[in-house]
Amino acid sequence: MTDLPSSTQVAIIGGGVMGASVAYHLARRGCTDVVLLERESFFGQGATGKCAGGIRYQFSTEINIRLSQISLPMLDRFEDETGQAIDLRRCGYLFLLTNEADVAKFRSNVALQHRLGVHTEWLSGDEVRRRVPLLAADDVLAGTFHSRDGLADPNGVVAGYASAARRLGVRLLSDTPVTGIEVSGERITAVQTPQGRLSCEVVVNAAGPWAAAASELAGVHLPVQPIRRQMLTTTPLPEIPSDFPFVIDFARSLYFHREGKGLLTGMSNPQEKPGFDERVDEEWELVHMEAAIERLPLLARAGLVAHWAGLYEVTPDAHPIIGPVPGLAGYYVVTGFSGHGFMHGPVAGLLVSEMILDGRATTLDISSLDLQRFAEGRLIREYNVI
Repeated sequence: MTDLPSSTQVAIIGGGVMGASVAYHLARRGCTDVVLLERESFFGQGATGKCAGGIRYQFSTEINIRLSQISLPMLDRFEDETGQAIDLRRCGYLFLLTNEADVAKFRSNVALQHRLGVHTEWLSGDEVRRRVPLLAADDVLAGTFHSRDGLADPNGVVAGYASAARRLGVRLLSDTPVTGIEVSGERITAVQTPQGRLSCEVVVNAAGPWAAAASELAGVHLPVQPIRRQMLTTTPLPEIPSDFPFVIDFARSLYFHREGKGLLTGMSNPQEKPGFDERVDEEWELVHMEAAIERLPLLARAGLVAHWAGLYEVTPDAHPIIGPVPGLAGYYVVTGFSGHGFMHGPVAGLLVSEMILDGRATTLDISSLDLQRFAEGRLIREYNVI
């Protein structure tokens, strides 16, 4: 941590992938009078550092597909651009479909993806069983697979953006929570921290699951709720082939992918109540593992290496809020990605930097992701939520 300055042009709340990406993309454009404020001792240890690291093109809405079409190639260029390795693995996402309603919806999703240039494969149940014979998949009716989906290292992405931003002149402060946001008239004027007051022209709320609480400091309500999600890693399973995909049993929100010589697996609890509890729910872990072993029987021979819980930041339509807040000049929000934030962090930071510096996002029209859509009834429903 360095000393808090008395003023800055842009103050960013949150040192995960969103905040680091915004800081980097502002600095790359020459806007280096930026302070990134992270409440924890290390950057990227909140929601970003506890996610599964998945990246994919397979979504059900045009805007999410478009975000992936820009963001995922940015990860391809990441190491050359920032100097930071991110363990990019294009293992592909394989969605398993076990009921007719999902089959019908995914047929529509794949048709949309094809129209937009995403060449997802449609697989019959037999093709799924032949492709991944380790699965117990007699109930699988169909599947989808995209070979350019995969995984990357969340901590590497945050570290790369943070280090590059620092080299360009951005100040990065850890152990510096924002405890207040000052407003004069209809304009942001400063943020308050335990280290002192930081006057600023712009505040970017990139606080992830804590974004709604941070926004209340400015008197602005955000429809974002924190929802616990948990996962675990296993001891080595030498039977898992090197080309094993990121498998998603869609109806059960169950997933697993290679992690080192073992597997990482998780399953979303549909009854999880909103809240900030990040303790592992061991009862749900038993439910999860019973389902995982049913789908991939060799997991019965695996031991536990580690388990942890993190938080999704969820909006009513499972799409993010990106943009300025009407009626409060200088206040921008980038949050609410509903489990998709890590993969869209690169493009989100770019788009917010364009809004601040150019007055609008120029790389992609994201007007549908404004905060006003909730009050105006313009919600966009994402079906492919895990």
